[in-house]
Amino acid sequence: MTDVRLTHVGGPTLLVEAAGLRILTDPTFDAPGRRYSFGWGTSSRKLAGPAREPADLGRIDAVLLTHDHHADNLDDRGRELLAEVPTVLTTEPGARRLARSRSAGSGVVQGLAPWATTRIGEVGVTATPCRHGPPLSRPVAGAVIGFALDLGDRTVWISGDTVLYRGIREVARRIPVDVAVLHLGCVRFPVTGPLHYSLTGPEAVQTCRLLEPDVVVPVHYEGWSHFREGRAEAERAFTAAGLTEKVRWPVPGEALIV
Repeated sequence: MTDVRLTHVGGPTLLVEAAGLRILTDPTFDAPGRRYSFGWGTSSRKLAGPAREPADLGRIDAVLLTHDHHADNLDDRGRELLAEVPTVLTTEPGARRLARSRSAGSGVVQGLAPWATTRIGEVGVTATPCRHGPPLSRPVAGAVIGFALDLGDRTVWISGDTVLYRGIREVARRIPVDVAVLHLGCVRFPVTGPLHYSLTGPEAVQTCRLLEPDVVVPVHYEGWSHFREGRAEAERAFTAAGLTEKVRWPVPGEALIV
């Protein structure tokens, strides 16, 4: 069985080492303290800095960018890193924006629609669907994708920023997931409103029941002011559902082998 080594940098940023490749998700390396606009009158303040600096990570073969238009998934220093990476996979509109801004330097930027496939070396990559909010929110929240990495004998799925909806149920039908990296946090805009834009604890539980992964790795639930649920809320939901043994909470900056 292929070992997968995961190093959580912070937020959604994860170094995935497997099959001889070093793949980084959603690079965010800015210092804490700044407030970022997310459009449509929304904003959030970054509360925690990265556990690792880009120079500490060594060689990066590719970046999996679930979306480029929210700073909690791609910030200024993350954009600088893109210029040093040979391959960036992201959404189709994100690829066009990166090309116009030349953010990725001379590297290859490939835009993927949901269910499109490509390869990074020997690893197959499938873009999976996301909906970053309630029904009809896509024009506001923009296009987002997740990624399934086929290692041959195991599949690692990175959910991306999404709620539980039919696209996630389709992932469960089409892809056998062994390791599920879930973006949590229950983002709400406005913060006291009824609408949420990322997985809640109960939705994470339902997602796990649909996918039946061997390992669940929660990320992207801390470090920003717009999260409404942190580890405590998610942990309560996993515990109540009897999923504690499957969940591995990464320590920022430390490698987790799954």
